[in-house]
Amino acid sequence: MTKSKLINLLASRFSQLVHKDAELSVKTILDAMSDSLMKKQRIEIRGFGSFSLNYRSPRIGRNPKSGEKVNVPEKYVPHFKAGKELRARVDK
Repeated sequence: MTKSKLINLLASRFSQLVHKDAELSVKTILDAMSDSLMKKQRIEIRGFGSFSLNYRSPRIGRNPKSGEKVNVPEKYVPHFKAGKELRARVDK
């Protein structure tokens, strides 16, 4: 599902919610989640899952085209772990 499909679904499901309000709601939630991850905080949504950051240490990689060695700097990557309820619903 894309962000625009989520906005359209919210606007159609809740008639009192104007499309602009649904768009603002989704944007606000996603911005808050991004800000939390930027602050290296964990996000937990009960029944859905949790978002956290995984640290990847610096390493030496290879350029796939030329084969030469390339230094890959350290970085943090987002990680999602599905909650128990979400896993159960997907397995049905």
